[in-house]
Amino acid sequence: MKKRYQLADEERQIFRESIAGTKPIRQDTVKPPKPRLKRAVLPARRLLQEQVDASFYFSDEFQPLLDNDGPARYVRPDASPYEVKKLRRGDYTPELFLDLHGLTQAQAKEELGALIAACRREHVLCACVMHGHGKHILKQQTPLWLAQHPDVLGFHQAPNTFGGDAALLVLIELDE
Repeated sequence: MKKRYQLADEERQIFRESIAGTKPIRQDTVKPPKPRLKRAVLPARRLLQEQVDASFYFSDEFQPLLDNDGPARYVRPDASPYEVKKLRRGDYTPELFLDLHGLTQAQAKEELGALIAACRREHVLCACVMHGHGKHILKQQTPLWLAQHPDVLGFHQAPNTFGGDAALLVLIELDE
């Protein structure tokens, strides 16, 4: 490796004279511990309880009345139908995404419950649930489960930018 800065003999002598009488400093400092980031961590019991509570609403026997014509959509009776129209147009941008690819129905129910609980906890109004195509099992069941949950204001098939007919945009009711 080529040395970039070479000093002439005269410059080296001047440097040695200028530091004459100095002694090396002994390294006696202790490395500071890495700072721990403080974040709002919910107790594991509370998170588990939220998941159990949220997944309680999903039943395979109950079949809500949903339109089979056109894209998957639902609006809660006390909510404005205009909100679902805004979902369809893509006026709402989802802040949380849930990918259900490769999950069983039981796992998908738990994840949906956890998503809704997380949306309420983080004050997220719109979320995207990607169920995929596959064998159409999750594609058929996901709207039925979402329509049963009391915190879901409505949902609509996602626009192509968020997954098209392999995803749903879900509108969550938030506490004031």
